[in-house]
Amino acid sequence: MQRLNSVSPETAEGKAKTLLDGVKAKLGITPNIMKTMANSPAVLDAYLKFSGSLGSGELTAANREQIALNVSEFNQCGYCLAAHSAIGESLGLTEEEIQSNRSGTDSDEKTKALMNLSRKIVEKRGFVSDQDIQEFRDAGYGDAEITEVVANVALNIFTNYFNHLAQTEVDFPEAKPLVDHPATACATEGGACCH
Repeated sequence: MQRLNSVSPETAEGKAKTLLDGVKAKLGITPNIMKTMANSPAVLDAYLKFSGSLGSGELTAANREQIALNVSEFNQCGYCLAAHSAIGESLGLTEEEIQSNRSGTDSDEKTKALMNLSRKIVEKRGFVSDQDIQEFRDAGYGDAEITEVVANVALNIFTNYFNHLAQTEVDFPEAKPLVDHPATACATEGGACCH
């Protein structure tokens, strides 16, 4: 059961109403995460501005969704996995790509490097090695993309943690189960699972 109230766009007032109306006008829907963030218009405004600003960066919309899938799987955020699977599909990602990205990889070498760096940032809490950075550069990326990967990872950690705390009701089609989930390997190897 959702822990935080979801603000109805119909009864919202002031800044919350303006923001929610803007979301509906842009997306055609008002996702429950945004209605829940609207409890604090400052938070919803910050989220929309951060996300919107990243949309004008070097990374493509598909790249940003791939990072979101990668980070959300690591953090086990059901809401974000559902949302970003649907958005990724609308941007042309195949089910195979969505599954791979959730697992932190991709068949395309350049995208695989993007998945590797974003996953390492989460796993190592930002303390990536010189080699991690060099591998990303070797795949054809520069400082702008490195900077944007960090920002996109941070944005997705925020939404993952927000949804964990709020227990946001999922209003997207549920993400398909992950094939060959890494947790299976963790359990069979007798190690503590990070998923």
